[in-house]
Amino acid sequence: MSARPGSADPPDAGPGPPARAVGLPPPAERGATVIPDKVVARIAAQAARTAQSRRAALPPDRSGSAAPSASAATHTGSVRVHLALDLPYPTDIPHVCERIQHDVAERVAQLTGLHVAEVALTIRRLVTAADANRGRVR
Repeated sequence: MSARPGSADPPDAGPGPPARAVGLPPPAERGATVIPDKVVARIAAQAARTAQSRRAALPPDRSGSAAPSASAATHTGSVRVHLALDLPYPTDIPHVCERIQHDVAERVAQLTGLHVAEVALTIRRLVTAADANRGRVR
């Protein structure tokens, strides 16, 4: 069995990172995973629905409240999210909004790997107990 010239491992080659395959660019230059804005917005809307029921004590299936809507804009690895949602009345609006923003940013970052630069909220309306019971037959 004869060895081809240059095919033997150099004597100082030991454990370490594997050698780069010949002809392939470095991993960072091979491509990127792109997550469409629409997908990020759907993730944010679901995260907002969960946070809304947990932080604002507003069940997601309550008839007086509409589901949160979201839009997202991604740019070079970061995303800005805008949410529109309902909150119960009475509630501590600044505190609840801050917690919802934090929860949504954390969940979007966790699921997408993007840096969440901003989560802007629009409160569409405050839902009272009378609004939630409207339309029910007793």
